[in-house]
Amino acid sequence: MSSEGSIVGERYRLDQPIGRGRAGIVWLAFDTRLFRTVAVKRMYLPVGLPPDRAEQARAMAMEEGKAAARIDHPCAITVYDVLPDGQDVWLVMEYIPSRGMSVFLAEHGRLTPEQAAFLGIQLGDAMASIHSAGIVHRTLEPNTVLLADDGSVKLTDIGITGGSPHAAYRAPEVTRGAPPSAAADVFSLGATLYTAVEGVPPFGDDGQSPERPPENAGPLAGALQKMLRADPAARPTMDDTVHALKAITVGREQTAFIPPTAPALPTLPASRPLPVQPPNVPEPTQQILPQQQPQQPAPLMQLPVQQVPQAPAPAQPMQQQTMQQPTARYTPTPAQQAASAQAVREKAAARRRIILTVAAILCAILIGIGVSQLLFV
Repeated sequence: MSSEGSIVGERYRLDQPIGRGRAGIVWLAFDTRLFRTVAVKRMYLPVGLPPDRAEQARAMAMEEGKAAARIDHPCAITVYDVLPDGQDVWLVMEYIPSRGMSVFLAEHGRLTPEQAAFLGIQLGDAMASIHSAGIVHRTLEPNTVLLADDGSVKLTDIGITGGSPHAAYRAPEVTRGAPPSAAADVFSLGATLYTAVEGVPPFGDDGQSPERPPENAGPLAGALQKMLRADPAARPTMDDTVHALKAITVGREQTAFIPPTAPALPTLPASRPLPVQPPNVPEPTQQILPQQQPQQPAPLMQLPVQQVPQAPAPAQPMQQQTMQQPTARYTPTPAQQAASAQAVREKAAARRRIILTVAAILCAILIGIGVSQLLFV
């Protein structure tokens, strides 16, 4: 049983669980060879199989992981590695700080039709790329869609058969036993977008209830009904679906914006400005106003029901304003004037005493020299 601190494949250290997918726990791990953070999960393998069947299941899991690693699309999670470890097979992926779409909808409510269409364009474009590579997703649903902290969208579990897909997003022909197909992926995308805009799956949680007519889909309703047709041959292709969704969002880029899931961080200045003191002022006459508090950024507007999210306002840098009052001319008092005059008189008397003393010394020297000359003549 895997636990925190375990090493998988002699390379990846399991640090902490960060989610649970259809096949089991997703771990935040550290690649001890390339020194980077990754996400890893143990691929689902049926238990209790005979040895030969168990080996076939492991080989199939390895092939599915290798196929997923060939997908290169900005809206598809990148698979770095797939490796066996004992009786298990582990999938190593890029780590994206995010939350699952199902969790996001449970916390913040429905998306607007424009936002759901915008999301469908990104997912549909990734799915079209996957289909062109000859791969069927098989399990597209809100649990396999990640809304990243930076505002991007990532599709996970590409082509992975492990675990059971949610019945509410499974195409009816697949429920009857038909193999998964590109048309089944179109149905799953339609059911996912329907849930995003209506709040509930189109055919109930079991996928067997009568279709619930859309009430909040607006311009998206027609495209959803085509994607959810019971006959797979009557459904549009994934490329046609993306084209229809783009037509819905033309000229509505602002209302189709889906904000990042992480809250914005306040910005602060690199240094605080210092007040400027006026030169040559005997006493400070500058009155400094109280320092203003930095304006906190507005909290990230999450996705309320049928409302357009707004980007957070940038934080204002801290400022320090000063107000300089007019400076009065300095006039000394009579006492200060008398003290100043007395000091001047004392300095003049001191200078006179020094001059008289020096003159007396010089006179004495000259008289001494004259007397000595008379005595020795």
